[in-house]
Amino acid sequence: MSLFNVYPLYNVTPVSAKDVYVYDDNDVEYLDLYGGHAVISIGHSHPKYVSAISNQVEQLGFYSNAVQNPLQTQLADKLEVLSGCKDYQLFLCNSGAEANENALKLASFHNGKTKILAFKNSFHGRTSAAVVATDNPKIVAPINAQQDVDFVELGDLDSVEEILKQNKTCAVIIECIQGVGGLDESTAEFYEGIDMLCKKYNTCFIADEVQSGFGRTGDFFAFQKYNITPDIISIAKGMGNGFPVGGILIHASIKASYGLLGTTFGGNHLACAATLSVLDVIEEENLMQNASDISDYFREKAKELPKLKAIKGRGLMLGLEFDFPISELRKSLLFKHHIFTGSAKNTNLIRILPPLTVQKKHIDSFFDALQKELI
Repeated sequence: MSLFNVYPLYNVTPVSAKDVYVYDDNDVEYLDLYGGHAVISIGHSHPKYVSAISNQVEQLGFYSNAVQNPLQTQLADKLEVLSGCKDYQLFLCNSGAEANENALKLASFHNGKTKILAFKNSFHGRTSAAVVATDNPKIVAPINAQQDVDFVELGDLDSVEEILKQNKTCAVIIECIQGVGGLDESTAEFYEGIDMLCKKYNTCFIADEVQSGFGRTGDFFAFQKYNITPDIISIAKGMGNGFPVGGILIHASIKASYGLLGTTFGGNHLACAATLSVLDVIEEENLMQNASDISDYFREKAKELPKLKAIKGRGLMLGLEFDFPISELRKSLLFKHHIFTGSAKNTNLIRILPPLTVQKKHIDSFFDALQKELI
Protein backbone atom coordinates (compact mmCIF):
# COMPACT_ATOMS: atom_id res chain seq x y z
CA MET A 1 0.00 0.00 0.00
CA SER A 2 1.33 3.44 -0.90
CA LEU A 3 1.19 6.49 1.35
CA PHE A 4 -1.38 9.18 0.57
CA ASN A 5 0.89 11.69 -1.14
CA VAL A 6 0.20 15.01 0.59
CA TYR A 7 3.70 15.90 1.83
CA PRO A 8 6.58 17.13 -0.37
CA LEU A 9 9.47 15.37 1.33
CA TYR A 10 13.14 16.26 1.66
CA ASN A 11 15.44 13.32 1.04
CA VAL A 12 16.53 13.07 4.69
CA THR A 13 15.71 10.11 6.95
CA PRO A 14 16.28 10.86 10.65
CA VAL A 15 16.87 7.81 12.81
CA SER A 16 17.98 9.35 16.12
CA ALA A 17 18.31 12.71 17.85
CA LYS A 18 19.89 14.27 20.90
CA ASP A 19 19.18 17.77 22.25
CA VAL A 20 19.49 20.14 19.24
CA TYR A 21 20.92 17.56 16.83
CA VAL A 22 19.26 15.04 14.51
CA TYR A 23 21.11 12.10 12.90
CA ASP A 24 20.10 10.44 9.64
CA ASP A 25 20.51 6.89 8.33
CA ASN A 26 23.92 7.83 6.91
CA ASP A 27 25.18 9.13 10.29
CA VAL A 28 25.02 12.75 9.10
CA GLU A 29 24.51 15.23 11.96
CA TYR A 30 21.98 18.03 11.46
CA LEU A 31 21.51 21.11 13.61
CA ASP A 32 17.77 21.33 14.33
CA LEU A 33 16.66 24.96 14.36
CA TYR A 34 13.07 24.08 13.54
CA GLY A 35 12.13 21.48 16.15
CA GLY A 36 9.64 19.76 13.87
CA HIS A 37 7.31 22.80 13.70
CA ALA A 38 8.18 24.12 17.21
CA VAL A 39 7.34 20.78 18.83
CA ILE A 40 10.72 20.01 20.42
CA SER A 41 10.85 22.30 23.44
CA ILE A 42 13.31 20.72 25.89
CA GLY A 43 15.57 19.06 23.32
CA HIS A 44 15.39 15.69 21.60
CA SER A 45 15.56 12.65 23.90
CA HIS A 46 15.99 14.66 27.09
CA PRO A 47 16.86 12.08 29.79
CA LYS A 48 14.15 13.30 32.17
CA TYR A 49 11.57 13.09 29.39
CA VAL A 50 12.68 9.60 28.30
CA SER A 51 12.65 8.39 31.90
CA ALA A 52 9.18 9.82 32.59
CA ILE A 53 7.59 8.15 29.56
CA SER A 54 9.45 4.86 30.06
CA ASN A 55 8.51 4.62 33.73
CA GLN A 56 4.89 5.51 33.04
CA VAL A 57 4.39 3.00 30.22
CA GLU A 58 5.77 0.26 32.48
CA GLN A 59 3.02 1.06 34.99
CA LEU A 60 0.00 2.19 32.90
CA GLY A 61 0.08 3.66 29.42
CA PHE A 62 -3.60 4.34 28.96
CA TYR A 63 -7.04 4.20 30.44
CA SER A 64 -10.08 6.26 29.55
CA ASN A 65 -11.39 9.47 31.08
CA ALA A 66 -14.13 7.46 32.79
CA VAL A 67 -11.81 6.88 35.76
CA GLN A 68 -9.66 8.98 38.08
CA ASN A 69 -6.29 10.07 36.67
CA PRO A 70 -4.27 11.95 39.32
CA LEU A 71 -1.65 12.84 36.70
CA GLN A 72 -4.15 15.22 35.10
CA THR A 73 -4.59 17.05 38.39
CA GLN A 74 -0.82 17.23 38.90
CA LEU A 75 -0.45 18.63 35.41
CA ALA A 76 -3.14 21.25 35.93
CA ASP A 77 -1.55 22.38 39.20
CA LYS A 78 1.96 22.52 37.74
CA LEU A 79 0.72 24.39 34.67
CA GLU A 80 -0.99 26.99 36.85
CA VAL A 81 2.18 27.63 38.83
CA LEU A 82 4.53 27.87 35.86
CA SER A 83 2.22 29.84 33.55
CA GLY A 84 0.83 32.15 36.23
CA CYS A 85 -2.64 31.63 34.77
CA LYS A 86 -4.90 31.61 37.82
CA ASP A 87 -8.68 31.05 37.64
CA TYR A 88 -8.48 28.66 34.69
CA GLN A 89 -9.56 25.06 34.22
CA LEU A 90 -7.75 22.50 32.02
CA PHE A 91 -9.23 20.26 29.33
CA LEU A 92 -6.75 17.94 27.64
CA CYS A 93 -6.90 16.65 24.06
CA ASN A 94 -4.41 15.45 21.43
CA SER A 95 -3.30 18.26 19.08
CA GLY A 96 -3.37 21.96 18.34
CA ALA A 97 -6.15 21.65 15.79
CA GLU A 98 -8.24 19.70 18.28
CA ALA A 99 -7.50 22.29 20.96
CA ASN A 100 -8.76 25.11 18.73
CA GLU A 101 -11.75 23.04 17.63
CA ASN A 102 -12.76 22.52 21.26
CA ALA A 103 -12.10 26.18 22.04
CA LEU A 104 -14.43 27.36 19.25
CA LYS A 105 -17.09 24.80 20.14
CA LEU A 106 -16.96 25.79 23.81
CA ALA A 107 -17.23 29.48 22.95
CA SER A 108 -20.38 28.82 20.93
CA PHE A 109 -21.86 26.72 23.74
CA HIS A 110 -21.05 29.50 26.20
CA ASN A 111 -22.73 32.45 24.47
CA GLY A 112 -25.00 30.76 21.94
CA LYS A 113 -23.51 32.58 18.94
CA THR A 114 -22.34 31.04 15.66
CA LYS A 115 -19.79 33.19 13.81
CA ILE A 116 -16.01 33.35 14.22
CA LEU A 117 -13.69 36.34 13.81
CA ALA A 118 -10.12 35.54 12.73
CA PHE A 119 -7.27 37.44 11.12
CA LYS A 120 -5.52 37.57 7.78
CA ASN A 121 -2.55 35.17 7.56
CA SER A 122 -3.85 33.15 10.50
CA PHE A 123 -3.31 29.43 10.96
CA HIS A 124 -5.36 27.50 13.54
CA GLY A 125 -5.44 23.93 12.24
CA ARG A 126 -6.98 21.65 9.63
CA THR A 127 -10.16 20.41 11.32
CA SER A 128 -13.75 21.52 10.82
CA ALA A 129 -14.02 25.03 12.29
CA ALA A 130 -10.29 25.56 12.92
CA VAL A 131 -9.49 25.23 9.22
CA VAL A 132 -12.10 27.81 8.21
CA ALA A 133 -10.58 30.20 10.74
CA THR A 134 -7.27 29.60 8.92
CA ASP A 135 -6.58 32.11 6.16
CA ASN A 136 -5.83 29.58 3.42
CA PRO A 137 -8.75 28.73 1.10
CA LYS A 138 -6.71 25.90 -0.51
CA ILE A 139 -7.12 23.70 2.58
CA VAL A 140 -10.81 24.47 3.19
CA ALA A 141 -13.10 21.75 1.79
CA PRO A 142 -16.73 22.55 0.83
CA ILE A 143 -17.98 20.76 3.95
CA ASN A 144 -15.82 23.06 6.10
CA ALA A 145 -16.90 26.21 4.27
CA GLN A 146 -20.34 26.06 5.86
CA GLN A 147 -18.76 27.70 8.92
CA ASP A 148 -19.18 31.48 8.97
CA VAL A 149 -15.90 33.32 9.54
CA ASP A 150 -15.00 37.00 9.19
CA PHE A 151 -11.35 37.80 8.43
CA VAL A 152 -9.87 41.14 9.54
CA GLU A 153 -6.44 42.65 8.97
CA LEU A 154 -4.17 42.34 11.98
CA GLY A 155 -4.31 45.69 13.78
CA ASP A 156 -7.73 46.81 12.46
CA LEU A 157 -9.60 47.34 15.71
CA ASP A 158 -12.40 49.37 14.10
CA SER A 159 -13.39 46.45 11.87
CA VAL A 160 -13.33 44.12 14.86
CA GLU A 161 -15.86 46.31 16.68
CA GLU A 162 -18.07 46.68 13.60
CA ILE A 163 -18.36 42.91 13.42
CA LEU A 164 -18.75 42.22 17.14
CA LYS A 165 -21.51 44.79 17.61
CA GLN A 166 -23.71 42.68 15.28
CA ASN A 167 -23.92 40.20 18.20
CA LYS A 168 -23.38 37.09 16.07
CA THR A 169 -19.73 36.27 16.83
CA CYS A 170 -19.05 33.55 19.39
CA ALA A 171 -15.27 33.99 19.43
CA VAL A 172 -12.32 36.05 18.30
CA ILE A 173 -9.39 33.67 17.78
CA ILE A 174 -5.90 35.11 17.40
CA GLU A 175 -2.20 34.20 17.50
CA CYS A 176 -0.46 37.05 19.31
CA ILE A 177 2.51 36.16 17.11
CA GLN A 178 1.42 34.57 13.86
CA GLY A 179 3.28 31.34 13.14
CA VAL A 180 2.71 29.89 9.68
CA GLY A 181 1.58 33.34 8.49
CA GLY A 182 5.07 34.79 8.96
CA LEU A 183 5.75 35.99 12.55
CA ASP A 184 3.67 39.16 12.27
CA GLU A 185 2.62 40.84 15.50
CA SER A 186 0.47 43.87 16.24
CA THR A 187 0.50 46.40 19.10
CA ALA A 188 -0.45 46.28 22.77
CA GLU A 189 -3.25 48.72 21.98
CA PHE A 190 -4.68 46.27 19.45
CA TYR A 191 -4.59 43.14 21.62
CA GLU A 192 -5.84 44.95 24.69
CA GLY A 193 -8.54 46.57 22.56
CA ILE A 194 -9.73 43.15 21.40
CA ASP A 195 -9.90 42.00 25.01
CA MET A 196 -12.09 44.96 25.95
CA LEU A 197 -14.34 44.57 22.92
CA CYS A 198 -14.85 40.87 23.58
CA LYS A 199 -15.96 41.63 27.12
CA LYS A 200 -18.21 44.46 25.91
CA TYR A 201 -19.97 42.33 23.30
CA ASN A 202 -20.10 38.97 25.14
CA THR A 203 -17.64 37.30 22.77
CA CYS A 204 -15.01 34.76 23.82
CA PHE A 205 -11.38 35.79 23.34
CA ILE A 206 -9.36 32.72 22.28
CA ALA A 207 -5.58 33.09 22.48
CA ASP A 208 -4.03 30.49 20.17
CA GLU A 209 -0.78 29.59 21.94
CA VAL A 210 -0.31 26.30 20.11
CA GLN A 211 3.03 27.34 18.64
CA SER A 212 3.99 30.24 20.92
CA GLY A 213 3.20 28.68 24.30
CA PHE A 214 5.26 26.74 26.84
CA GLY A 215 8.02 29.32 27.13
CA ARG A 216 8.89 29.74 23.47
CA THR A 217 8.62 33.54 23.49
CA GLY A 218 10.48 34.01 26.77
CA ASP A 219 7.16 34.37 28.57
CA PHE A 220 5.17 31.23 29.23
CA PHE A 221 2.52 32.51 26.79
CA ALA A 222 2.93 35.15 24.08
CA PHE A 223 -0.21 37.02 25.20
CA GLN A 224 1.37 37.69 28.60
CA LYS A 225 3.31 40.59 27.13
CA TYR A 226 -0.02 42.44 27.16
CA ASN A 227 -2.64 43.32 29.76
CA ILE A 228 -5.27 40.85 28.56
CA THR A 229 -7.24 37.94 30.02
CA PRO A 230 -8.27 35.43 27.34
CA ASP A 231 -11.39 33.39 27.97
CA ILE A 232 -9.74 30.33 26.42
CA ILE A 233 -6.06 29.54 25.74
CA SER A 234 -5.20 26.74 23.30
CA ILE A 235 -1.97 24.77 23.75
CA ALA A 236 -0.12 21.89 22.04
CA LYS A 237 3.19 21.47 20.12
CA GLY A 238 5.95 22.14 22.68
CA MET A 239 3.93 20.87 25.63
CA GLY A 240 4.68 17.22 24.85
CA ASN A 241 8.17 17.59 23.30
CA GLY A 242 7.04 15.24 20.52
CA PHE A 243 4.37 13.25 22.33
CA PRO A 244 0.93 14.07 20.82
CA VAL A 245 -0.85 16.23 23.37
CA GLY A 246 -2.94 19.40 23.35
CA GLY A 247 -5.37 21.23 25.54
CA ILE A 248 -7.30 24.35 26.39
CA LEU A 249 -7.18 26.53 29.48
CA ILE A 250 -10.72 27.70 30.18
CA HIS A 251 -11.50 30.73 32.34
CA ALA A 252 -13.55 30.04 35.45
CA SER A 253 -16.36 32.24 34.07
CA ILE A 254 -17.13 29.42 31.59
CA LYS A 255 -18.98 26.63 33.36
CA ALA A 256 -18.51 22.92 32.71
CA SER A 257 -21.21 20.27 32.46
CA TYR A 258 -21.03 16.53 31.91
CA GLY A 259 -20.64 15.65 28.25
CA LEU A 260 -19.95 19.21 27.10
CA LEU A 261 -16.54 18.17 25.75
CA GLY A 262 -14.97 14.76 25.46
CA THR A 263 -12.02 12.76 24.14
CA THR A 264 -10.81 9.17 24.10
CA PHE A 265 -7.05 9.64 24.13
CA GLY A 266 -6.78 13.20 25.48
CA GLY A 267 -5.09 13.48 28.87
CA ASN A 268 -3.93 9.85 28.86
CA HIS A 269 -1.32 8.75 31.36
CA LEU A 270 1.59 8.87 28.91
CA ALA A 271 0.61 12.33 27.64
CA CYS A 272 0.46 13.65 31.20
CA ALA A 273 3.81 12.10 32.11
CA ALA A 274 5.41 13.62 29.02
CA THR A 275 4.00 17.08 29.68
CA LEU A 276 4.87 17.04 33.39
CA SER A 277 8.48 16.23 32.48
CA VAL A 278 8.52 19.12 30.00
CA LEU A 279 7.28 21.53 32.65
CA ASP A 280 9.86 20.24 35.14
CA VAL A 281 12.72 20.74 32.69
CA ILE A 282 11.54 24.20 31.62
CA GLU A 283 11.56 25.20 35.29
CA GLU A 284 14.74 23.40 36.42
CA GLU A 285 16.86 24.49 33.45
CA ASN A 286 15.44 28.02 33.35
CA LEU A 287 14.59 27.62 29.67
CA MET A 288 12.32 30.66 29.39
CA GLN A 289 15.24 32.87 30.38
CA ASN A 290 17.44 31.02 27.91
CA ALA A 291 14.87 31.70 25.19
CA SER A 292 15.10 35.42 25.93
CA ASP A 293 18.89 35.46 26.18
CA ILE A 294 19.48 33.51 22.97
CA SER A 295 16.89 35.64 21.21
CA ASP A 296 18.87 38.79 22.05
CA TYR A 297 22.05 37.16 20.79
CA PHE A 298 20.31 36.01 17.60
CA ARG A 299 19.08 39.53 16.87
CA GLU A 300 22.53 41.02 17.27
CA LYS A 301 24.04 38.43 14.93
CA ALA A 302 21.26 38.97 12.38
CA LYS A 303 22.13 42.66 12.05
CA GLU A 304 25.33 41.64 10.24
CA LEU A 305 23.47 39.81 7.46
CA PRO A 306 23.29 41.20 3.93
CA LYS A 307 19.95 41.33 2.10
CA LEU A 308 18.01 41.13 5.36
CA LYS A 309 14.75 43.07 5.33
CA ALA A 310 13.41 42.41 8.85
CA ILE A 311 13.84 40.34 12.01
CA LYS A 312 10.49 39.14 13.31
CA GLY A 313 9.15 37.40 16.38
CA ARG A 314 10.10 37.06 20.03
CA GLY A 315 12.07 34.62 22.12
CA LEU A 316 12.83 31.51 20.09
CA MET A 317 9.91 32.05 17.73
CA LEU A 318 11.87 34.02 15.15
CA GLY A 319 11.80 34.93 11.49
CA LEU A 320 14.37 36.35 9.08
CA GLU A 321 12.70 38.15 6.18
CA PHE A 322 14.81 38.71 3.06
CA ASP A 323 14.13 40.59 -0.15
CA PHE A 324 13.97 37.36 -2.17
CA PRO A 325 12.25 33.93 -1.94
CA ILE A 326 14.17 31.71 0.45
CA SER A 327 13.29 28.18 -0.74
CA GLU A 328 16.68 27.59 -2.39
CA LEU A 329 18.49 29.13 0.58
CA ARG A 330 16.74 26.67 2.93
CA LYS A 331 17.75 23.77 0.70
CA SER A 332 21.37 24.93 0.81
CA LEU A 333 21.24 25.22 4.59
CA LEU A 334 19.84 21.71 4.83
CA PHE A 335 21.94 19.83 2.28
CA LYS A 336 25.21 21.78 2.33
CA HIS A 337 25.34 22.91 5.95
CA HIS A 338 23.06 20.32 7.54
CA ILE A 339 20.78 22.81 9.32
CA PHE A 340 17.02 22.42 9.58
CA THR A 341 14.98 25.65 9.29
CA GLY A 342 11.33 26.40 8.54
CA SER A 343 9.31 28.27 5.95
CA ALA A 344 6.15 30.38 6.17
CA LYS A 345 3.26 31.65 4.07
CA ASN A 346 5.55 34.62 3.50
CA THR A 347 7.86 33.07 0.90
CA ASN A 348 10.71 35.46 1.78
CA LEU A 349 10.85 34.40 5.42
CA ILE A 350 12.87 31.71 7.20
CA ARG A 351 11.34 30.54 10.47
CA ILE A 352 13.60 29.61 13.38
CA LEU A 353 11.94 27.49 16.10
CA PRO A 354 14.73 25.56 17.85
CA PRO A 355 14.57 23.61 21.09
CA LEU A 356 14.65 26.01 24.04
CA THR A 357 17.97 24.41 25.02
CA VAL A 358 19.77 25.96 22.02
CA GLN A 359 23.06 27.72 22.80
CA LYS A 360 25.04 30.60 21.32
CA LYS A 361 27.44 28.22 19.54
CA HIS A 362 24.50 26.78 17.61
CA ILE A 363 23.36 30.25 16.58
CA ASP A 364 26.95 31.00 15.48
CA SER A 365 26.93 27.92 13.23
CA PHE A 366 23.68 29.04 11.65
CA PHE A 367 24.88 32.56 10.90
CA ASP A 368 28.23 31.32 9.60
CA ALA A 369 26.32 29.18 7.10
CA LEU A 370 24.01 32.05 6.19
CA GLN A 371 26.90 34.40 5.58
CA LYS A 372 28.50 31.90 3.18
CA GLU A 373 25.27 31.50 1.25
CA LEU A 374 24.47 35.23 1.06
CA ILE A 375 27.85 36.39 -0.30
